[in-house]
Amino acid sequence: MAWWNRRREQTAPIPNVEHKLACIVDTSLKMGKGKIAAQVGHLCTEVALGLERNQPRLLQAWTRRGQAKVVLKALDSEEMHLLIDRAKEANLLTWAVRDAGRTQIPSGSMTVIGIGPAPVEQVNDVTSHLKLL
Repeated sequence: MAWWNRRREQTAPIPNVEHKLACIVDTSLKMGKGKIAAQVGHLCTEVALGLERNQPRLLQAWTRRGQAKVVLKALDSEEMHLLIDRAKEANLLTWAVRDAGRTQIPSGSMTVIGIGPAPVEQVNDVTSHLKLL
């Protein structure tokens, strides 16, 4: 069997359903609106570049239906770590943005995390209890 067929067989199919990315902001950091927007922008850039490099088929599935994303709020970094753990247990991709500390936030603070992109129902299983920002 040719190498390209073996590789294709080993790659799990991407479901042809709507995918979404949950962006979860640590509200205990008391960031301003502009700071939050910048941090979520950093996350979305990191996700797109990471998927392009490592999972281009997943990037295609997500972009094919409009790159759905939702911005939610976490109470503190402890809740963010719990969400990361739950997402990993569910085999979902996780992402984290840590601040450089040049403006409002101490250096190294985890400002926003991402879960997904993944099928909407799978992301909701982990995040449905969170409120919209």
